[in-house]
Amino acid sequence: MGTWGSGNFDSDTAADHLSDITGRLISEIEEAMAGDPVGLEPDDYWGVAVPCNVELLCLMAEQHYVGAKVPEAAVVEGWKKTFMDVWERIIDGLEPADGYKKERRAELIRTFDRLAALAVENES
Repeated sequence: MGTWGSGNFDSDTAADHLSDITGRLISEIEEAMAGDPVGLEPDDYWGVAVPCNVELLCLMAEQHYVGAKVPEAAVVEGWKKTFMDVWERIIDGLEPADGYKKERRAELIRTFDRLAALAVENES
């Protein structure tokens, strides 16, 4: 196994580990997107966990660590559409506090767009 620096992610083993972690995050998102859309509702587990996983993928990809996987930009755009369609359909029924709906929508879109941009960068 190769080591190219003293950092925690500067070796082949660390890159393999990071690839496994990011791969699991991606797999969880894929499973949530392929499942019953009810699971993506804002008050359900995957309605909260999917954006968390997307954010974690962004944070790791932004470090440019070897082994950090990101899906293709088209996949991320598909996730965004699926997720936001469910969110838009359900959010008003949850009677969110003033300003929350607008702020949360912007944050969700920003998060998916960030990962899509990182995917494009990674494809280059």
